[in-house]
Amino acid sequence: MLDCFIKERGLSWRLSPLYSTMSEVANEFPVEDSCLIDIDACYQTFDKDGDGQLNLEEFRLICKALFRNDKGHIYPVSEERLRHMFQVFDRNRDGAIDREEFAFCWNHWIKVIVRPTSAFLIVDVQNDFICGPINSQCAQSDGSEVVEPINNLLSTVPFNYVFYSLDWHPPDHVSYIDNVHMRELHPSSPVTADKAQTYDTVVFAGNPPMKQRLWPRHCVQDTWGAELYKDLKVVEGAVMVYKGTNPEVDSYSAFFDNNKLSETTLRTELKERNVTDIYICGLAYDVCVGATIADALALGYRSILVNDASRGVKLCDIERTKENIVSNNGVVVDSHQVLSMVEGRDRRPELGYKLAMQLKTALEEEK
Repeated sequence: MLDCFIKERGLSWRLSPLYSTMSEVANEFPVEDSCLIDIDACYQTFDKDGDGQLNLEEFRLICKALFRNDKGHIYPVSEERLRHMFQVFDRNRDGAIDREEFAFCWNHWIKVIVRPTSAFLIVDVQNDFICGPINSQCAQSDGSEVVEPINNLLSTVPFNYVFYSLDWHPPDHVSYIDNVHMRELHPSSPVTADKAQTYDTVVFAGNPPMKQRLWPRHCVQDTWGAELYKDLKVVEGAVMVYKGTNPEVDSYSAFFDNNKLSETTLRTELKERNVTDIYICGLAYDVCVGATIADALALGYRSILVNDASRGVKLCDIERTKENIVSNNGVVVDSHQVLSMVEGRDRRPELGYKLAMQLKTALEEEK
């Protein structure tokens, strides 16, 4: 059935609500993509020598059909990565992908690439990060600049799901500069409580000792500063994710606290919705946005950072965040590129490779 869910370690594929029949899907794809709509057509099309299996060269042709943009430009795939992906699906290591192995490839890889289930995660676009003292620290930019591209994406791109994360701190939160005297500092702390200034890093006593960057008081629970920014569009049915609720530990990522001792509701919410791809943006690029996408990649999600819908604190840290994303097979794009990716018309090889390596890990864990 076209509308069935195919699950593998939280990865899934389902037909977009925009399409209800196979013919509708086929009409949406260019002629060269039509073989990617049906498993039998795909297998027969790329089995060029008709021997009933796919060798490396035939798999290369599949990748050329898969990894292209909406203008028909084929994205290059290195020989090393091509072989890595081929080996994931050649499960018996005989140098070919047989019909049974291809069924696994089709259900858990090709389908996700062609028709992903996409979530849009908007990180911490709150009053205190736009109108408060932290905004003045943004790297040659204004936090409010993220609102227009985010609203445009919400109005024009058919994301399957939308999430908003919110910093949601209690008044005695460990990150606040004016609370630094409330907790004992470790002898290794580079500054004392009396000399600590905003944005300094101190080390609190504990087992183990805990590094903490000190911030102005911000996003206190149930205050105006913690509310989403007034001009930000909030869509019906969106999921709110609250982070930083434990007074003793900070939480930059929308997934986990900084010590990875507890997690928010985000991972469970994504898994319940069978999300495959996460588009992430917001504030601040090099702090909470960067930590969130790092965790998304570590959890195996195909992760995309929307560059022009994010603003950060330090230019050097923003560049470091981008490098970390790319090195972990994520993608950095601008907002005008998102629609074709969500609709499966622009299919990036980095994301395909990321998924293949996640499948490899899952198969190895089954042994």
